[in-house]
Amino acid sequence: MPKVYIETMGCQMNKSDTERMLGILENLGYEETKDAKKADLLMVNTCSIRQLSEDKAFSQLGLWGKWKKELRPNIKIGICGCVAQQKAKEVFKRASYVDFVLGTHKIYSLPEIVKQINLGQRVCECSETNQTEDEKAKEYKIDRVKTVNAWIPITEGCNNFCTYCIVPYTRGQERSRLPEIIIKEAKDALNDGFKEITLLGQNVDSYGKDFKDKNYRLADLLKEVNSIEGKFRIRFVTSYPTDITEELIETVVKLDKVCEYFHIPMQSGSSPVLKAMNRRYDRETYFKIAQNIRNKVPDVTITSDFIAGFPGETEEQFQETLTAMEELCLDYSNTAAYSPREKTVAAKWVDKFIDEDTKFERLARLNEQNRKCCLESNKKFVGRSMEVLIENFENHKGKNIITGRTRNNKIVHIPYDKDITGEFIMAKITGCKTWYLNGEI
Repeated sequence: MPKVYIETMGCQMNKSDTERMLGILENLGYEETKDAKKADLLMVNTCSIRQLSEDKAFSQLGLWGKWKKELRPNIKIGICGCVAQQKAKEVFKRASYVDFVLGTHKIYSLPEIVKQINLGQRVCECSETNQTEDEKAKEYKIDRVKTVNAWIPITEGCNNFCTYCIVPYTRGQERSRLPEIIIKEAKDALNDGFKEITLLGQNVDSYGKDFKDKNYRLADLLKEVNSIEGKFRIRFVTSYPTDITEELIETVVKLDKVCEYFHIPMQSGSSPVLKAMNRRYDRETYFKIAQNIRNKVPDVTITSDFIAGFPGETEEQFQETLTAMEELCLDYSNTAAYSPREKTVAAKWVDKFIDEDTKFERLARLNEQNRKCCLESNKKFVGRSMEVLIENFENHKGKNIITGRTRNNKIVHIPYDKDITGEFIMAKITGCKTWYLNGEI
């Protein structure tokens, strides 16, 4: 059997796309290999959220191009994902050894692409669509990574056009997948032994806004997934702050399988910076949303995203981000220095760019505040008994350790000599570090 190797970069959506592409390729007779040197088909599924991610993708292609030139002229090389969608045919100019470029909209074109490249053709499929590919998705099995969690995209694209973000240009406009397709994929994953379902979207709580023939939103979908028989958990990411409805919060509280976890990017703690970012809320509004969730959802974990050094950000405005992270008692935050992205509005504000030294000095302070918040968050659970879904078993420094996650997304390490991956256990939390909890059965 021909072998395929896919290097996946970036977000959970990319990981999900890779699982779908592997399912398509398996149907075409390919077998996945974890050793790139043994592959007949090499693919990199790319992220373009920051320049570093894009550079990393082309670096990987460069290595493979060298293999093709010097060792194995018959291997086929493809680039997929957001960089592919963004650059399209430009890829061939930069990397002439690439055989195909596949954007984010048409992954189910892969069978025809493989046929064409095996005939010696070069293919670029980066056309956009306003439709989901649900009908084609029915034809193929999803080759999921063998963990306890199954990713299921429920929306694709984004309509928000934040001034720093390239996602609307690489993923297109928001498109909601059909509920019946999502429910089928959830049931299939559970039948295959997965114990957690994560519903994915760039703005997951916008689900259903684009349906013309029905009034069906994320809360309705959660209720339907929750009604599937069996012991399992449900999560959803990522939420846009002002799209979180009272109905959604109440649904999270009522449904026994939906976890007490919200990932809500704030991006900046300064209202003027948020306005420049084209976010549809200010500092006060975000605080009200977060506090409302904390008041109504017991033990909820709220995580966020922040950008340091956005064009024009003053030191005083950056200080507002630090105080926001602290005052909101955020449990964890993803952080990054601003990276200008082609086509975005903010990338044109060259006169407002902040020098690299200042950006990364601010990022360092942001990360330090994040560490403090994480440790304070973890301390709250020491002495508690919590349900943990075991995800991993390994020997660490001579000790057998099982690692799992609580409902509110806290990582727990527990000494234990038996591999019970996939089981739910009750653990007493005995201590904590910055990034995780320690526990015992």
